[in-house]
Amino acid sequence: MTKLSVNINKLATLRNSRGGNVPNLTQSTLDIERFGGQGITVHPRPDERHIKYQDARDLKPIITTEFNIEGNPIPKFVDLVLEVKPAQVTLVPDAVDAITSNAGWDTIKNQAFLKDVITTFKEHNIRTSIFVDPDVKMVEGAVATGTDRIELYTEAYAEAYAAGNLKGIDPFVVAATKAQEVGLGLNAGHDLNLENIKFFKENIPDLLEVSIGHALICESIYLGLENVINLYLHRLK
Repeated sequence: MTKLSVNINKLATLRNSRGGNVPNLTQSTLDIERFGGQGITVHPRPDERHIKYQDARDLKPIITTEFNIEGNPIPKFVDLVLEVKPAQVTLVPDAVDAITSNAGWDTIKNQAFLKDVITTFKEHNIRTSIFVDPDVKMVEGAVATGTDRIELYTEAYAEAYAAGNLKGIDPFVVAATKAQEVGLGLNAGHDLNLENIKFFKENIPDLLEVSIGHALICESIYLGLENVINLYLHRLK
């Protein structure tokens, strides 16, 4: 079964909008795990507009599933990951002012940089994953960085699926097959939702984990958090 890691950034955005502690991220995390979530993802950005760096520190002692911290490996982020030591770190090439992640790494041009960062994390027994576009060359380039996994950036698939174009999954199948061939674990995330996740899961070989936040929280407004998590788990079987 593909694991569901719930990204709680949007809960932090809601909390920060009023300046208090509602929703409480600690309680929300415990509830997500109790409802069946198999991992918790946070993506702190330099301006801390949703997840704060302190949130990552506060959540680590209570998480009993897998803790995944995403972000651009600037020095402040690297220091946080080495302090918290999550189960997994996912490296994302976000610009400082990016609203959300919008591209994968060029694993060829950034190979030396990524290799250096990944070596540091793996020395501390932290599993590493690199955010990449569904491009065979980028998958092949990831191998030389020493990463354990890649995470396919799935926005293009989600847009194609919404438009009724099922062929939009083809580049992802090719990239996933290449990851399988070269021995990389495979994660996926971005714009996956209850509508498109089942088709994606059925067609992508050896999909280990999906990270879903924005859609899951939006769907929960209508259907309830516990119900939505279980709907995802059913589709990911």
